[in-house]
Amino acid sequence: MITRIVKMQFTEAGVAGFLANFEEVKDKIRGFEGCEYLELWQDKQAPNTFFTYSQWLDESYLNQYRQSNLFKETWAFTKARFAAKAQAWSVDVLHKLP
Repeated sequence: MITRIVKMQFTEAGVAGFLANFEEVKDKIRGFEGCEYLELWQDKQAPNTFFTYSQWLDESYLNQYRQSNLFKETWAFTKARFAAKAQAWSVDVLHKLP
């Protein structure tokens, strides 16, 4: 299982467009083969900062998604609204706690 966290900071004007686009595509991403979970978090201390938290069966499924047209279109739309470069972390979940 791969857990992926992406931190995104948007311009003030870009937040509404990002949120509208996320609402439009979230179920498509969740339905992408290998995606087990997808959630969006907003930073309460920095309201223009958001995190996507997703879980993928393994790296190959995450890579298939990143090579898809859905990702390319969504990422291009999202990047155009950034105030700073996105940060991303992928972690391999080796053992879940009970």
